[in-house]
Amino acid sequence: MSTESPTAPTDARERILEAAYDLFSRKGIRAVGIDAIIEQSGVARMTLYRHFGSKDALVLAFLELREERWTKDWLHGEIQRRATEPADQLLAIFDVFDEWFQLDDFEGCSFINVLLETGDPDNELHRASADYLANIRAIVRGLATQAGAADPDGVAHKLHILMKGSIVAAGEGDHRAARRAQEVAALVLRDAIGRP
Repeated sequence: MSTESPTAPTDARERILEAAYDLFSRKGIRAVGIDAIIEQSGVARMTLYRHFGSKDALVLAFLELREERWTKDWLHGEIQRRATEPADQLLAIFDVFDEWFQLDDFEGCSFINVLLETGDPDNELHRASADYLANIRAIVRGLATQAGAADPDGVAHKLHILMKGSIVAAGEGDHRAARRAQEVAALVLRDAIGRP
């Protein structure tokens, strides 16, 4: 999935956030310093700090934007576009992932990356990342409920583990990770809703 914005932002805050989005998505939050964001956005240091009081504040804004673009617009949108039945939508997640994993600019999941980069469960960025991951699981749980699963929360947890695991495996170079995960997801759904 491309991390580029469809239009060039003109507002300083938007330019900063777009630069951060691009850099954090591709390189992670620890590897990217404020100087790189300033250089890419073309704003002064004071301007950056006027809009974002700290790097952590900028990371939080990035995560919020990532949820809007990645989770809601792209992932959820693609799932709905590919299938109409909830059970089919659950399996379509892995079709979407398969295409994503084949991209030259595959960058992995920013929520997972930030979660692992921060490490400390009490860290604000760690908690925010966990919350955004929980929001993805909630989408899966909603689809499992609609599909008639007796334990939609259990199905959501299992499929979410498969989703996250396939992203990590793709990052390791397994280009078939989504297909492998989809095979296991089909077994989970067979047991949960009697899907053949």
